Amino acid sequence: MENASARSLWGDFLDKHLEFANEPAPGVGYFGDNEKDANALVELILKDIKRATSHSLLGLQSRSEPLPKIGDFFVVTNWKGDAKCIIRTTSVKLIPYFAIHAEHARLEGEGDKSLDHWRTVHWDYYTRELAEFGKRPLESMILVFERFKKVFER
Repeated sequence: MENASARSLWGDFLDKHLEFANEPAPGVGYFGDNEKDANALVELILKDIKRATSHSLLGLQSRSEPLPKIGDFFVVTNWKGDAKCIIRTTSVKLIPYFAIHAEHARLEGEGDKSLDHWRTVHWDYYTRELAEFGKRPLESMILVFERFKKVFER
């Protein structure tokens, strides 16, 4: 783990949870693709408002990133890379974009938590994300809907 702040937070977590001492080092990063969103999203996680996220399967595949798995740990940082908390994946479902419903939007906890808000901001995000690979989002694209639980913060 290259991020010293994340390494320190992970070490503090392991000091209190020795049962996870043999776990591989967790992923480290922020949510979103810009400073404003990254900082706002980590604050929602810290307040236990944001408890889920949606990855585009095509984006994960294009970046050669593995699918999240139940039990995965992840150190969430702000935009500057300061580790803020550790989350653990509790559920992973593959869902077409068109099948996302109000409960998914509520669990993501963003904006007014409505499905309309979710669709607007996520469509814009997927458009930016996939443009990097010469692709565009489709209503039928598969999303990886990941639920998580905040398990540690300082």
